[in-house]
This record gives sequence, structure tokens and C-alpha cells, in this order.
Amino acid sequence: MSIREPLWQSDAAIAATGGNSSRRWTASGVSIDSRTVEPGDLFVAIRGPAQDGHKFVKDALANGAVCALVDHIPEDVPADAPLLIVADTLAGLNALAVAARQRVDARIIAVTGSVGKTGTKEMLRAAFGAVGKTHASVASYNNLWGVPLSLARMPADTQFGIFEIGMNHAGEIAPLSRLVQPDVAIITAIAAAHIGHFASVTEIAEAKAEIFAGLKSDGVALINRDSEFFDLLAERAGGKARMIRSFGSHAQADIRLQKAVPHSHCTCVAATILGQAATYKIGLVGRHWAMNSLAVMGAIAACDQDLALASLALGNLASLAGRGMRHQLQLATGEFTLFDDSYNANPASMRAAIENLAHQSPEKSGRRIAVIGDMAELGTHSQDYHLELANIMQQQKIDLIFAAGPEMAAMYAALPKRMQGAHKSDAAELAKPVIDGLRPGDIVMVKGSLSSGMSRVVAALLTFSETGQVAAPRGIEDAV
Repeated sequence: MSIREPLWQSDAAIAATGGNSSRRWTASGVSIDSRTVEPGDLFVAIRGPAQDGHKFVKDALANGAVCALVDHIPEDVPADAPLLIVADTLAGLNALAVAARQRVDARIIAVTGSVGKTGTKEMLRAAFGAVGKTHASVASYNNLWGVPLSLARMPADTQFGIFEIGMNHAGEIAPLSRLVQPDVAIITAIAAAHIGHFASVTEIAEAKAEIFAGLKSDGVALINRDSEFFDLLAERAGGKARMIRSFGSHAQADIRLQKAVPHSHCTCVAATILGQAATYKIGLVGRHWAMNSLAVMGAIAACDQDLALASLALGNLASLAGRGMRHQLQLATGEFTLFDDSYNANPASMRAAIENLAHQSPEKSGRRIAVIGDMAELGTHSQDYHLELANIMQQQKIDLIFAAGPEMAAMYAALPKRMQGAHKSDAAELAKPVIDGLRPGDIVMVKGSLSSGMSRVVAALLTFSETGQVAAPRGIEDAV
């Protein structure tokens, strides 16, 4: 286990939160999950919609937490336990976030968008990590708990901070942006994600523009120039940003994509960055990665950092589990390729994944196979967005489609018979038909919203490759 540097002294945490603590302690981390507490952590007992963290204070302390941030002494915890008592624990976490932001002399980059947030955040982490000490939010910690938690974990000597900010409803991004106070604010793209909570995609654009609420007065806004909402977003940024820069393939983009060539394990990019020609490689496959890399280069330039070092770091990137990770797997008679994109989906990201699959080149008699599950939070638009996928699959010449979920039923029925693999009401039922239909050289892409459970199919494929057995599928969401 690596030794972690001190992050919070008790006196500093008391001063930040206005709380009371009878003990003196030093924390090397912050956690809101007792199951993943590491020795030295400060555990924050959050009251969530499903669970009250106060029920797990005892477990957190037993697992090595040096203190727990609470709003009362839990019944199963001794009165002399190391506790930092505050009026409200979420407010206490936010207070730690504010203090962490104030104590750093760092350039802070915040990213939002309907698609590509987490991938862009990881590219930013790699690029800035090549030029200085960089702190970034983990996983998709982008909501009212994840953002302040990520801030509270930021070391005082951080040089660059990278934060992802997400939302499901209007009004959620602005307060988080004010916490982060970014020097650079990025909007990757606007699409119909969470459209079930909005009257139009224009309303989604307005909600994403809330990222400019906390932008510092000398800050830079980076906006996708290819978006139909560019003018709206630029107008919203105009009242806050010192400078607005654009990225995309548009002729007027400040950071312009000239060419993106996907290969089996990387994507080669030719771009013009503020008038300067640049060629670099991304260790990820797909044009969408190339597009979002432009925002990364724009952020590097906005912070006056070395573009060459940043581009080299992008070449060493590896894909994330559930977000396009590539696996080379075994059948009894040969190999097949799996692209695990099962973490989430909306109409825009589903289209990008299908287009990426279409650009792959199967070996020998291999086929391009899409295994897809329902897209969530599309409201009254859901049927149309799902049905549209049948046309996209045919246009992109996908060979075979397996689908799971009630929303996918009409889409699957609209496919030509030659493209139909199987449709099941549940992802768990889909794993066996997919495995039974595989042959050497196939390239398989698995995607769906988290709630669709498509990670179960991925888990079954990985298990089958290792053991040759079709096991009961178990996915990411089964373990949380």
C-alpha cells in the first residue's frame, strides 16, 4: 500500500466546517463509503435518498477511518470516538470543498456536456499530469456529493485540478461550478441525454451553460464549435469568460480537427491548434475521442502549458472499463474482440459507438456485432430515439444486432431478418444467445444505460473467454 500524504489536520477541518471534535487527528483521505474506507480516511456520513451514512460510522472506524464527520453521535458508536460533529454533514463536506479550493494555487479545469465528460476528464488528467502535479475526480464523481468530495480530496500542493460536473435536471450544475471556481470551463457536446427531464434539447444546452456560473473573471470558456447551440453557449459564457475559444471540425474553430484516423488500438489526429499544425496519437479508438482531445489541447493552451508533452501523454492512454475498453477474448476456435461500452448510453453516445464499430475491420469471416440495451431518461421521446437506431445500424452496415429491454423491442423488430441476433426483455437473458452466436474474428460492441444492466453481458463474455463456461452473468451494478 502506498503511503499517502496528510490531507486534513483536525484543526483545519474544524475551522472549515465550524464543527466540534474532542480528538486531534490527521486524515490522508476523504470517503463517503464505509466499504471502501482506507486507513487514514476521514469518513463523511452523508444522508442519501436510500441510506443514512450514520448507520455505517462504526464500520468506517473499524476499517481504519481516523475520524467521522457526523451530525450526531450514532447509538452504536462510543461517545469518545473520533468524531467531527456538525449541524449538517453535506454542508460540512461542502465546507471542506470550499476550504480545499481556497488553499490551492492551482489552475482548475471543469468539464461538462451531454456526452464525453468522463473520457475528456481522463484525457485532461493524463495531459496535465505530464506537465505538473494533477488532481482529478475519480470515476464519474460529478454530482452534488461527488464534486465536493473530489474537491475535499485535493492536496494543497496541487498544480492542476480536473473536475467533471454532471446533471439530470436544470439548476444542478451552477452551484457545483461555484464550488469548483474553474479557470477553464469546457462543454463537450449537447445532446438528448436526460431529455425526459427537459422540454427540449435547448433547455439541456441552457442547463449545461450553468458551468459558466462559477468561472473565474479571467477564465476561459471552451465550447464545441460544431454544436448547433454554439451561439447560445457562447452568449452565456460571454458575461463570465475573459476569452471564448472553440474546438471542432468547423472552419472557424480555434482548435480545429483536420483529420482523425481510427486504428485497431489508437486514433491518429491531425489538428490546427490556435493556428499551429499538430499531429498526435490517442491511445483510444474513435473519432469522438479525437474531437474531445481538441478540448484537452485547448485547455493546455489556455493554461500556457506544453502541447507536445500533453500530446505524448494522450498517446499512452488506455480505455476505461465500461467506456470503450477493448478486450481480445478467446473462443474454442479462435479470438474475438470486445468493446465494453456498457457503463452508460444516450442517443448521441450510442450513435458514436455504432459509428466506431462500423470503422472496425473484422478478420477473416468475422462480423461487426452490436449488443445494446435500453437508453434511459428519454421520456416521451424514448420510442423515437430507440427506433431510430434500426436505421443507423443499417446505414453503418452492422452485421448482427442483439438487444435487451422493452424499449429496444420495436427497434429490433424493424431490423431486416439477416441482422437479427436475438432480443430479450432482460440483459441477463441475452448473454447466452450472444455467446452461442459468436465466431472467430467477430468484433462485439456492448452498450446501454447503466440501468439496462449490459455490464452483465460483458461479465459473461469475460467469464466465457476464461473458462469456456456460460456462467450466470454478474455486472457492475450487482456489486454496488
